[in-house]
Amino acid sequence: MTTTPLSFGKALFELLSSMRFAISLLSILAIASIVGTVLKQSEPYNNYLIQLGPFWFDVYEKLGLYDVYHAGWFLIILTFLVASTSLCIYRNAPGMVKEMKNFREHVTEQSLAAFSHKHEVAHDRDEQTLGNRMAAYMQHQGFRTRTHLRENGVLIAAKRGAASRLGYLLAHSAIVLICIGGLMDGNLVFKAQQLLGMKKIETRDIPQSQVPAISRLTPDNLSFRGSVQIPEGGSADVVFLNVADGYLVQDLPFVVQLKKFRIEHYSTGQPKLFESDLVLLDRQGKKIREATIAVNKPLIQDGVAIYQASFGDGGSKLNIRGWNLFAPTIENFEVQGAIHETARLSSGAEEYQLEFTDFRLFNIENLGSEAPKKNAMSVKSDTKALNNVGPSYQVKVRNPRGEAREYHNYMLPMTLDGRMYLLSGVRETPNEPFRYLRLPADAQGSIETFMRLRAALMNPVLRGESAKRFAAGALPPGERGSELQARLEASAGNILNLFAQGGYSALGQFIEANIPENEREKATETFLRILELSAFEALKLANAQVGELPPTADDASGFFVRDSLNTFSDLFFYGAPVYLQLQTFEQIQASGLQMTRSPGKNLVYFGSLLLVLGIFAMLYVRERRAWIFVKPGSVLFAY
Repeated sequence: MTTTPLSFGKALFELLSSMRFAISLLSILAIASIVGTVLKQSEPYNNYLIQLGPFWFDVYEKLGLYDVYHAGWFLIILTFLVASTSLCIYRNAPGMVKEMKNFREHVTEQSLAAFSHKHEVAHDRDEQTLGNRMAAYMQHQGFRTRTHLRENGVLIAAKRGAASRLGYLLAHSAIVLICIGGLMDGNLVFKAQQLLGMKKIETRDIPQSQVPAISRLTPDNLSFRGSVQIPEGGSADVVFLNVADGYLVQDLPFVVQLKKFRIEHYSTGQPKLFESDLVLLDRQGKKIREATIAVNKPLIQDGVAIYQASFGDGGSKLNIRGWNLFAPTIENFEVQGAIHETARLSSGAEEYQLEFTDFRLFNIENLGSEAPKKNAMSVKSDTKALNNVGPSYQVKVRNPRGEAREYHNYMLPMTLDGRMYLLSGVRETPNEPFRYLRLPADAQGSIETFMRLRAALMNPVLRGESAKRFAAGALPPGERGSELQARLEASAGNILNLFAQGGYSALGQFIEANIPENEREKATETFLRILELSAFEALKLANAQVGELPPTADDASGFFVRDSLNTFSDLFFYGAPVYLQLQTFEQIQASGLQMTRSPGKNLVYFGSLLLVLGIFAMLYVRERRAWIFVKPGSVLFAY
């Protein structure tokens, strides 16, 4: 026996309309959706590079996993799934509809007698009357019936639960609708324009007004999802769409103006509520409407949903005092900065760029059992003492070679271990935690005393005078002016000079190079003692220069000098030639808005409803059929 080979068109139809093919596509989509759920989508590529590393970053990029739902292969699978499921419906729906309508009233008596579930009883009534009563009873039980008169009796065909087959149609139609909704929101128009060279992703960091038309999408764009941050009093008529390693600018059909932004906090410092008062204007400046949006309470205008997504700084203005860390003077200078802007800074022969990135009015920190300092609000929970340690800001200091370090500087001093410090965090890369430099504050909460001591240690003349005073004070009156005093003065001067050149590291290298190993521990103790006492003399000199009283010889002064020396040594690893101390500020808040146009959303919702109904019908609605054959003298019931 020979078989006729299928034509290509017929074979393709058989493949696309097969259930196995559709299930395979669904499985791939399910796996892709899991990836899209686990891996945060449409983030800047730098975030993925930091998170995954170079190797896996390239692998994920080639697979299109950073924007799964808009990846070309994902949309192609959706297209094939629409075609496959539609063909499945086309192929099977007529037969199912026909079967739903069919009562199978032409079944023979022999077939009924062959059923495993059957029962036959005798009767002495009229067949027609009994048949009508049987049909009425079945209808009362929820069956639909059809009566068929035969020469030897009456056949009642009954059925119920035909909706189970309808569930198949609903479920498959739901898949088609959901996939079509996904395709509608899949930026197909942009992808076609990109393939044709009509649109291009912008990768340069330039103002949106300078983005060329080839990287802009018109307000008529079918679907988009983008975000924008608007400062108080500001407005926006575009949103930015993160695409691959760049972005697109989506022009909006209206202008969004932020009238006011409000935020409330929990006692832990976490945001409790934030909302924005918005004014919508048309392109000619005419007001359309005003509304307040909050999280999960969006505003919808012209098919665009405006969501309250985040908040940030809108360009707060900062007044900063700069301290030269390696100059032998205590002179400082003023720097005016604003968040999201840059400033130039000259230090010696080099020029640095300051990039102000963030400002926080509240910083809730757990300071253990420490009492809150003045001008700080203490918020206590059951087991922790939480303190608002005041404002802080972040800035990147970029050197002439383009290398940048990021700094997190607090405005107010914190009380740690019973002493007050101003904290300045530093890190080389965004994925590192900040390492904090503690600048000791005096009893008035100022770092000027530390800066005076720092300047004195940097000044060769004051170092020499400090060593001289230390040597004179360390010896009894009878030995002053002796050769011992001269040697002690020279040793103290050498220690101060080494420390001024590299902190404790310089002292450690000197000890390792010049002191036998078995004597290093004792020598280290001696060096540190001489350093602390000489630094105390340097502090006296520094205070005298500005007309301040000399420090008292007590434990508080001792701890201050020791903390100052530790901080001085850490300055060599600070990475910047200046410390930028926040003095005053003018906060400007910004609201982060996400705007979406998703015409396929309603199709997806409707399809999801049909899918639930279809699955319920298939799983919980059971199709049942029964036949009653009434003939003279007996009734045969089969099901």
